[in-house]
Amino acid sequence: MTSPDLSPDAPAADIANAPLLAIVGRPNVGKSALFNRLTSANRALVEDLPGTTRDRIYGAFDWNGKQVRVVDTGGLGDDEEDPFGPAIRKGVEQALTEAAAVLFVVDAAAGPTSADYDIAERLRRANQPVLLVANKTDTSAGQRNLVELYALGVGEPFAVSAIHGKGIGDLMDAILDMVAGAPIPEAEDPRIRVAIVGRPNVGKSSLTNVILGEDRVVVSDVPGTTRDPIDSPFEFEGHSMILVDTAGIRRKGKIERGVERHSVQRAEQAVDRADVVLLVIDQTEPLTAQDTHIAGYALEHGKGIILVVNKWDLAEDRSGRQEFAAQIDSHYQFMAWAPIQFTSALTNEGVRDLMELVVHVASVRSTRVPTSELNRIVHRAMTEHGPPTVKNQKLKVLYVTQAAVSPPTFVFFVNNPAIVHFSYERFLENRIRAVFGFEGTTVRLVFRGRQAHELGVPA
Repeated sequence: MTSPDLSPDAPAADIANAPLLAIVGRPNVGKSALFNRLTSANRALVEDLPGTTRDRIYGAFDWNGKQVRVVDTGGLGDDEEDPFGPAIRKGVEQALTEAAAVLFVVDAAAGPTSADYDIAERLRRANQPVLLVANKTDTSAGQRNLVELYALGVGEPFAVSAIHGKGIGDLMDAILDMVAGAPIPEAEDPRIRVAIVGRPNVGKSSLTNVILGEDRVVVSDVPGTTRDPIDSPFEFEGHSMILVDTAGIRRKGKIERGVERHSVQRAEQAVDRADVVLLVIDQTEPLTAQDTHIAGYALEHGKGIILVVNKWDLAEDRSGRQEFAAQIDSHYQFMAWAPIQFTSALTNEGVRDLMELVVHVASVRSTRVPTSELNRIVHRAMTEHGPPTVKNQKLKVLYVTQAAVSPPTFVFFVNNPAIVHFSYERFLENRIRAVFGFEGTTVRLVFRGRQAHELGVPA
C-alpha cells in the first residue's frame, strides 16, 4: 500500500489549522514507528529500547485531501524507574490538552498491562475521542490477544502493524472520521448532565424551576414557549449537575419550518450531550407515538432514561400509581428497565426522589464488571437456558468482555453473529441487568465473530 504523504503543495496555513492527533501509550509499543508510517518520515527515532522518545515530535500528513497534524509523545511508564518520567508525563498531558483526538497505541503481542490500564483510565476521563490502536498484530500472539484489549474500556481495538504497514490505510480512514469536525477539547467536566425532554406543554419548564429552586425559565400554558435549551448548573446533595430544559420534541412529520424545527434540533443535541434523560409524560394526556419517538431517540443514543409522570396532583385517582405504571410498562416494553417516577411540579411531590434516582442512574452507567465474573454469569445463563437453533446452528459464546461504559457495552465473541436471535440477545441482556444492576441505563450488546484459535479459548 502507499503510505500517506504530507503534500508539498499544502499551504502552511491549512496545515497549521489542521486538527491535531496525539499518539500516546507506554514505552516500546510502536508509537514512533506509527508516527513515521503516518508521516512518511523518519523524524522519530525508532529503537527497541524503551523510552527512546523523550520530547514531543510534531509532523503532518495528507490523506484523501485532508491534512492532519500528529504529535508523537514519550512513553508513559513508571516514574520511579525512569528519571525522565515526570517530564514525559507533563509533555503528554500538554499534548492531550492541545489534541482534538487521540491514538492510544498498545502492544497486541504483549497484551494489556497495568500501565495500559492506567493510561486507559486517564483517557476515559478526557473529552477527546480515542481510537485504540493494537500494534504488532502481524504475530500470532498479537492476534490471540486482540480480544483482551477490549477490557481496556476505550472501544474496539484497531489491528495494525506499523513496521509492515498492515491496516494503515483503514486506520487513516478511521482517523479522518474521528477528527472530522472534532472540537477543541475542553477541560474535563465531571458534572452529571441531565436533559429534560418531552412533548410540548407537559410541564418541563415547571419541573426545571422546582429542581433549581427558582424561576429560570418561562412557564406558560402555550405549547412551545421554550425555544432554546438553557444550561443551568446546580448542586444536589453534594453532586454537581447541569440541567438542560429543552423545547418540546414533536414527530418529524409534525415539525414546522423555522423556529420550531430549530428548537427540535437543539433538543436532540441536548439529549446527545446528556448522561441521563428525563422523559416527562403528562398524566392528563394519553401515551402517544410522540412519547415513544422521544424514548427511542434517547435509547438509540445510549442514554440513561427515567420516565417522569408529571402533574400527578391532577390525577383523578391518586392511588392508581400501580395501574398507571403498568400501563406505561406495557407501552414501553422495549425499555422495561427504565424506572418510573411520579412527580408534581406544583406541589414538589416526588422531585427529591427523582433527583436521587438521577444520581443512581448516572453512577450505574459508569459501572465496570470484572471479566471473569461476566463470563461466569453468561455461561451459567446459557447452561440454564440454551439458545435456539437458527439455520441449523447453535450459538456458542466463546468469550465476553466489557468494552466501554456510559453506556455499559459488552462484546460477545461468538461462533456466528448471524444466528444471534433478538429474543436470546434480550435474554442475555436481562440476565446481565439482573445480576449487575444496570437500572435506568441503556446496555449495549455487540456480537463479533472470531475463530477459536484467534481467541485462545476452546471452540
